Parts: sequence; structure tokens; C-alpha cells
Amino acid sequence: MANLRAAQKQMTRRLLMESGLDLFRTKGYAATTIDDIATAAGTTRVTFYAYFPTRSDLLKALIAEQLNDSLQRTASAEHGSTALGLVATVTEGTPEAIHAWIRQTAESWPVIRPLIRIGRDAAAIDPELADLVERWLEEAISDIEDGLAAADRFAPHQRRFRGVLAMAELDYVAQHWERADWKLDREQLLQELGDSWVRQLT
Repeated sequence: MANLRAAQKQMTRRLLMESGLDLFRTKGYAATTIDDIATAAGTTRVTFYAYFPTRSDLLKALIAEQLNDSLQRTASAEHGSTALGLVATVTEGTPEAIHAWIRQTAESWPVIRPLIRIGRDAAAIDPELADLVERWLEEAISDIEDGLAAADRFAPHQRRFRGVLAMAELDYVAQHWERADWKLDREQLLQELGDSWVRQLT
């Protein structure tokens, strides 16, 4: 019986998160109310509050869980979260490893793109979310810095900025590649992006 209750609670939480994500994507964060989310999930406002104290907390959970899951990030006492695969790729530093990581990450773009857009839209109206996406990007930059340090590549004062450049480039491409007219097909775009990371990080 306890297992059934736990499964039902998990399902309700998942439905609230999925409904919130769908509504944030279609209506926008500002226009979506807690009642909207609860109704779409087939439950009530009271039930919503049993899982998430605020709409902001729901979005934080979406970013923390879905974004980190898509990018294989795990909890880290030092940085908040870490992607061990990214650290290992940067440490190895071969063009093959970097291109493989870029291609693997690109498979997650359809999932991460709407989450990052919603997070940035929400930050414009909700002070509590002001640094939500930027904090996550900072964690990825730290992974690159850690990889460069492990490989003893570049001077210590250069490593963080190399990570900033690499992640800014990746973030921009991930957010715009479907809508931008860069005169490249997807394969060419990933090749160019990977080549740029090789130049910056090796």
C-alpha cells in the first residue's frame, strides 16, 4: 500500500511538472497561473501546493531535474552540479572526443532549448529566478575549467575564460540553430562548433 501511495505521489508530481512545462511553453511563464497548471494536470491548487510552494519552485525543479538529466549532470558539492563526461572530454582534449561530446549534446537540444528559454523569460519578471539559467551555465563553465586544470592546459588565469567562450558559443548555437540562416546544414554546423571548441580548449 505504501508503495502504491509513493507511486501515485510521483505520478502527480510528474503530471504537474509536465503540465507546467507545456503551459510555460505555449502561454508563457507570466501568463500561466497555478490554477492553470493544476487544472491541466487534473488536480487542484491545494494539491499543487503540496508539491511546490510556488510557481517559481516548479520551474526550478524543471530546470534542475530535466536539464541536468538531459545533459547527464549530477549533484556536486563544489559546483552544484557537474557533467563528468564534459570534464573527461576536456581533460582528454582530443578533437575526436570533443566532436563526439558536441554531437551527443546536440541530441539534447530539443529538450534543453525550451527549458532555457522559459528560464530566461521567467527571470525577466520573477526576481527569485534572476540567475537560474546563468547559475547552471556557470556550473558547466566550471566543468570546462576543471578539465583544463586536470590536463594542466593553459595558464590558470586563462582556463575560466576559455570555458566562458566555449559555453557562450554552445548556448547561442543551441538556442538559435533551427531559426538562424547560417548557410550550414546540421552536420556542418556541428563540425564548425566542434572545430571551434578544439581551437579554444586544446
